[in-house]
Amino acid sequence: MARGVGAVPSLDEHARSQAILSALGATGRVDVNDLAQRLDVSTVTIRKDLDALQQRAVLRRVRGGAVASSVIDEGSFEMRLSVRRAEKTAIARTVAPLVHDGDVIALDSSTSCHYLAMELLDRRSLVVITNSMPTATLFSERSEATVLMPGGIVRRSARSVVGLIGDALAGRGRIDKGFIGAHAVSAERGLLDMALGEAQAKQYFAAHCTHLFALTDSSKFGCFSLHVATPISDITALYTDSGVDPTVVTALEQAGTRVHRVDVPEEHR
Repeated sequence: MARGVGAVPSLDEHARSQAILSALGATGRVDVNDLAQRLDVSTVTIRKDLDALQQRAVLRRVRGGAVASSVIDEGSFEMRLSVRRAEKTAIARTVAPLVHDGDVIALDSSTSCHYLAMELLDRRSLVVITNSMPTATLFSERSEATVLMPGGIVRRSARSVVGLIGDALAGRGRIDKGFIGAHAVSAERGLLDMALGEAQAKQYFAAHCTHLFALTDSSKFGCFSLHVATPISDITALYTDSGVDPTVVTALEQAGTRVHRVDVPEEHR
């Protein structure tokens, strides 16, 4: 095939999906023939990519291309907080002993980290940096922790703040321990998020943390997501529940990340 002007060579399916959704976000509609030329693949390949993205509800197929879905998001904070509650609680209780009195910690806007926050309210002289509005409110109302919430743009559904975290953290020194969740986990690509702003927030936290811990329940493994938040190599350790696929754990450990599988008590299921 002759390479089109501005074509991007040798993109795999994930990279093509990102390119397609980026174009969709800019114009609201994409054309099969245009995408095939730009990405230097056949129209058959593009149609398969679009069909796969439609199955994941991130776009809607129309004649000759696709249009944006009404919502491309990870779901509201309240909805996500109620999902897999037992697994997230078990993970949080296992991770909580890593945090000591006087620590400086970062917590992202994930619900897994909110469950961790609930376990840390009795810590003394804690400094908490978070972009989660519910987590900041929890600490300010129910603990003596010092809370730093970077400025930025409010994402209403996620109840998080994104956009200026790097500016707020620059020059303030290292953060002892950072804790982040993810929309999806991949041994090849690391932790991923559906929203670019959330992925960037995790990147900013990771860049300033001495130790970085991932908290992800087993449903996040093998899921499709768009934006790389942090590579597996940046993770000190990953905590998940015992329902995780052992082959995925093996792949993560071979990539250099320690994986801790947490049992969920039967009475909490």
